Amino acid sequence: MPLRRYPRQTRQLLAYVLAGGITAVAHYGVLVALVELARVDPVPATLAGFVVGAVVSYTLNRWLTFDATHSHGQATWRFGLIAAGGFALTGVLMHWFVAEAGLPYLPMQLVTTGIVMVFSFLGHKFFSFADRSS
Repeated sequence: MPLRRYPRQTRQLLAYVLAGGITAVAHYGVLVALVELARVDPVPATLAGFVVGAVVSYTLNRWLTFDATHSHGQATWRFGLIAAGGFALTGVLMHWFVAEAGLPYLPMQLVTTGIVMVFSFLGHKFFSFADRSS
């Protein structure tokens, strides 16, 4: 595999970006479909998208990104805890940006995604998947 020639941390970051891209497509697909087709308010729509994205993220990151040293049972509750923090952060930021400040939902979702991505990467790397070899 061509990624094997890169240092472990570089491979991990590249895999995280790939998994994040796929997760974002799932999240944004649900968000846009709910807002544009079902006329759901952007804040609950993004939270629904977040839940779908979290399932995709767990699957891809456990398999592709992190060298998980915990069982699924242990990793799942740990992942859930970090995901709950990301869910809350997403809800608070999007509420503030869209409902309070009146800003457009898609650009603000991009900003929110960037913030939550940093929070989630650190939480999953050092807690959810117990990547002890780094």
